[in-house]
Amino acid sequence: MLNEMGLLRKCEYQKEFYGENPQDIDYACLFYVKNKVLKKVWGRHEAYEKPFKKFCKENASWLDGYALYEAIKESFGFTAWNTWPDEYRLRDEKTLKKFIKEHKDEIECKKFIQWLFYYQWMNLKEYAVSKGIEIIGDMPIYVAYDSADVWANPGMFWLDNDLNPVKVAGCPPDGFSPDGQLWGNPLYRWDLMKEEGYTWWVERIKKSLELFDIVRIDHFRGFAGYFTIPFGDTTARNGCWMEGPGYDLFRVVNEELPGAKIIAENLGFLDESVHKLLDECGYPGMCIMQFDFGNGYDYSPLQEGLAENNVIYTGTHDNQTILSWYHDSNDHLKWCIREHFGIGEADPIHLKIVEGTLKETPYIAIIPLQDYLGLVDWEGRMNIPSTLGCNWRWRCLRSHYNSDLAKYIRKITKESNRL
Repeated sequence: MLNEMGLLRKCEYQKEFYGENPQDIDYACLFYVKNKVLKKVWGRHEAYEKPFKKFCKENASWLDGYALYEAIKESFGFTAWNTWPDEYRLRDEKTLKKFIKEHKDEIECKKFIQWLFYYQWMNLKEYAVSKGIEIIGDMPIYVAYDSADVWANPGMFWLDNDLNPVKVAGCPPDGFSPDGQLWGNPLYRWDLMKEEGYTWWVERIKKSLELFDIVRIDHFRGFAGYFTIPFGDTTARNGCWMEGPGYDLFRVVNEELPGAKIIAENLGFLDESVHKLLDECGYPGMCIMQFDFGNGYDYSPLQEGLAENNVIYTGTHDNQTILSWYHDSNDHLKWCIREHFGIGEADPIHLKIVEGTLKETPYIAIIPLQDYLGLVDWEGRMNIPSTLGCNWRWRCLRSHYNSDLAKYIRKITKESNRL
């Protein structure tokens, strides 16, 4: 698209190295190549000056801080902001003004790259809308410590006087993880956010709803109560629960953004406060087909407990692919799965489970592409929670798409009354 816009010539990006395996995303490689290639567009942007300036004006509340953060970060070799010299780390006003004056071009380039994303994305979104397709976007409850969000708005986060986290996010120990999960994200100062009318959160959700038709908020239970772990601990064993903002936050969200389409990720450890919050908000929750089967011995048919105001998945990005889940199940659970979905000896297991999931009660059903393709974990699993290094790397190739698959998806979608 940048070639069609007159911003890049094919020879300027086609010969770059983007990784060894087209199906495996090499983020480190892409980061440096894309940074190098995209810088070339800045001196050729004159034809788009008017919409670019309009974008900058309308998004100044976040764009100015983000672009400054990115420019400073690059000037210090992309190191984390908490390692920068104090005058930058602590946002000395005189120092920042001097940097802005001396690096105006670099900062504007960062803004232009953001505009390019918005321009391309909105074209895609417009095309999707013309085909009757709504896009669901994902919003994590927390942000990274090394981010423009924290650097530009340190008062919104639970930091000490030296801007180090006091406590960080995670999950308590359980049967699957005796040490719990140490995510390490900084926690919010909900008291200060409340005093400011939750403006930061309203703007965050509002901006997401410009990009997407529906927003799924991850770890929704964290708004009812969130797990805190002392900064510096290596496990979550010493953590404790604290009360979240509850419906007080979402009452403001609903007032400021009436009709906002939100899905609440309500998985994991849920107590009465989470169920109460979900009821108060009225948002649809999530149900995962793999989880509903348990270990087979406490299995109950899906239809018995699913409300229409839910979103059902064969599995999420955190789960095994449906085929690996089946193959790794014990014999009794396999029998339960085959019985429930009517899987015969010659039937393709993954497709029978997909078809059965689409016929369940919830008003939205989401099927990962890997499950349509019948991939196993080593071929296409997206994420293994609490691990680093090999996650979010699977890339769908053009060869995965064909007219037969498209016709099949349309057929079973229609048969399940979802078209």
